[in-house]
Amino acid sequence: MDFGQIWAGLYIIVCFGVLGLHVFSLPANWVLLALVAGWKALHPEMSLTWVGFSGLVALAVVAEVLEFVIQLKGSKKYGASNKGNFGGILGAIIGAIVGAGFLFGIGALPGALIGAYGGCLLVETLMGRSFGEARAAAWGAMWGKFFGLTVKAGLGGVILSFSVSAIWG
Repeated sequence: MDFGQIWAGLYIIVCFGVLGLHVFSLPANWVLLALVAGWKALHPEMSLTWVGFSGLVALAVVAEVLEFVIQLKGSKKYGASNKGNFGGILGAIIGAIVGAGFLFGIGALPGALIGAYGGCLLVETLMGRSFGEARAAAWGAMWGKFFGLTVKAGLGGVILSFSVSAIWG
């Protein structure tokens, strides 16, 4: 094993670690892509072409869109209004920010989920819906956020798998 492979192996370990940023509700896929672009800039002979890299960028965009759409669909399925959806999205953002201060940053994930629930519940009840209807819509917003984050992290794993083979190769 030569020195270049050792550096590649260490770089791959860092890339794996970056996926853990999803737990903190941070832009893990984008940080991963920045690392891969940096490796490509330093190693132009890398098997991943810039066209292939743009495909990975497109996959990251799809991951972001799917996260958003899945949360919207989840809350709509359980009866949330458009304003309730907006409350759930805004609540998830605020919850992630507030939650980041707990458990060494890991609190951002439950903060986002609780925020999605609370934001949707608050808006739906302020709009005059019964507590039962508002609670059902909020439940959908929370589970939609959870599944959206799961899909986003999974697509980050796909991006990582393409990147690892290109970095190591």
